Amino acid sequence: MHAHEAITSRRSVRAFLPTPVPRETVAEILKIASRAPSGTNTQPWKVYVCAGAIKDALCAETRAARAEDTDGSLHAAEFDYYPNRFPEPYLARRRAVGWALYGLLGIEKSDREKAYRQHDRNFLLFDAPVGLFFFIDRRLEIGSWLDYGMFIGNVMTAVRGFGLHSCPQAAWPRFHKIVRKHLDVPGNEVLVCGMSLGHEDESAVENSLRTERAPVEEFTRFSGFD
Repeated sequence: MHAHEAITSRRSVRAFLPTPVPRETVAEILKIASRAPSGTNTQPWKVYVCAGAIKDALCAETRAARAEDTDGSLHAAEFDYYPNRFPEPYLARRRAVGWALYGLLGIEKSDREKAYRQHDRNFLLFDAPVGLFFFIDRRLEIGSWLDYGMFIGNVMTAVRGFGLHSCPQAAWPRFHKIVRKHLDVPGNEVLVCGMSLGHEDESAVENSLRTERAPVEEFTRFSGFD
């Protein structure tokens, strides 16, 4: 697969087949992704990969904790991924993808129970056979977080090269304490995000979602070209 094809075919898959992914495949994906650039070659990424019974136990405890923590007072992320209020055009884009997904799934705006159940699938890793959790040393600054984003982008691109799919998940940092316990993560590391990895379930309607991208002219200003 050419690089541009891997990039353009990447999307967030929200339903996976139970087909196992070998440890060696995941290791090779991470090896390829580790060629990502980082300031002074600091390579700030720390990755914890789980499958099988360990993954299932982690998911089960997280879902139970979410059901118990109805007001969000027991579990919180260690950083803000989203702003408190979205300005435009970001709010419109966020709403568009949310309601496009819910529309495919037949979830009405007022149906909080179905919306809860769909969001809860984050904590099943969307039934993927492999879960990845990305941590960073809490002593590092924003530059290393930017480098980390390039690494995660490489992971998702490399995944496509193996004919697999992924879904990066910002829902997981809220439950970093549970992830730490199950994956034996030291306290000096911050959970950046989780990721589902596996074979796409092509029969799942949610996987028919295709998100739009703004045209280059909308986000780019060219200067000095003839």
